[in-house]
Amino acid sequence: MSTAPRHVVFGTGAVGLATLDALLRRGETVRLVNRSGHARVPHGVEVVAGDARDAAFTTEVAEGAAVVYQTLNPPYAEWSAQFPRLQAGVLAAAEAAGARLVSMENVYMYGRPGGMPLTEDSGDHAHTTKGRLRGQMSRELLAAHAAGRVQVAIGRASDYFGPRGGAQSNLGDRLFPAAIAGRTATVLGDPDQPHTYTYIPDIGEGLVVLGEHPDAPGRVWHLPNDPDTRTTRELVETAYRGAGQARTRLRATPGWLVRALGVVNASMRELVEMQYLFTEPFVVDSTTIADKLGATATPVEQAVLATLRSYRDD
Repeated sequence: MSTAPRHVVFGTGAVGLATLDALLRRGETVRLVNRSGHARVPHGVEVVAGDARDAAFTTEVAEGAAVVYQTLNPPYAEWSAQFPRLQAGVLAAAEAAGARLVSMENVYMYGRPGGMPLTEDSGDHAHTTKGRLRGQMSRELLAAHAAGRVQVAIGRASDYFGPRGGAQSNLGDRLFPAAIAGRTATVLGDPDQPHTYTYIPDIGEGLVVLGEHPDAPGRVWHLPNDPDTRTTRELVETAYRGAGQARTRLRATPGWLVRALGVVNASMRELVEMQYLFTEPFVVDSTTIADKLGATATPVEQAVLATLRSYRDD
C-alpha cells in the first residue's frame, strides 16, 4: 500500500464515491476499501481489496488515518448476518488508528413518524427488523465514543437519490432511464405523500463535514435535506420535464404486489416491512446540521435535474 492517507473510506457504492468526491474537492488524500479492489475513480486514487469484517485487515489498511468513513451497505437480505460484523471491523480500525469514525446511517430506527417531522431527538421506536438492527448498531457506536475509545460522528440520511443511485433508490433506476426514454416510471408506495429524499452529493459533503468539524463527534446528525419537502410525484414530474417529455408517465407499486413478488424474490421480500416509508408523510428535518455546522442541501429540483444529467452522461 502507498503512504498512509489522511482519509480512509470503507465502501465504494454511491455514498462512498460521493464522500471521495467531497474529499478530493478539498485536496485531501484518500484510500478506498472494498471487496474487489476496483472502482470507477479518478486516476491516482488508491482502491484496496479486502474483507472489512476482518479487524486485522481493517486495522492495517487504516493505519495512520485521521478520519475513517463507514459507508458500507450489504444487501438487505444479508443485513443481520453481515452488517454488525462490518461495522465492528471498521470501528476496530478507527480505534487502532486513533482516527475519527464517521458512520453513514439511515432513519429506520425511528419507526413510523406518526405525522411528525423526524429530528435527531425522535428516539428509537423501530418496529421493523432492519430498524431495530440499525438502532442497536448506532447505540454501539455512541457507547464506544462515550467510553473514550474513539471519536464517533453519525450522519443519517433519508431515502437517497442522485448520481450512481442505482436500483436501491426509489428515485433511481426506476425513474431516470424511463424519463429519458419517455417510458413509464415505477415507484414504491403512494406518490402523493410528502417524502424527504436526500441528495447523494449532499450526503458525501455532509459526511466530510462531520469528519472535519470540531463539534461533530459524540452525536447523531441528519445529513442535509431541502426543507421544502415535495411529494414523490412532484419530483417525478420534475424529471420528466427536465427530460423534455410532454407527459409524465408514473405507476405506483401497491403493497399487495410487493408482498406477492416477495414470495419469489428475496429483494422484494425485504421491502415488505419497509413499505410504511412510502405510505404516509415522511419528513426528515436537517435544521441542526445547517445551523450548527453550516452544511446545507442542494435545492431538490436542482438535484433532480443534476441526477437526470448524470444518467444521460452514463
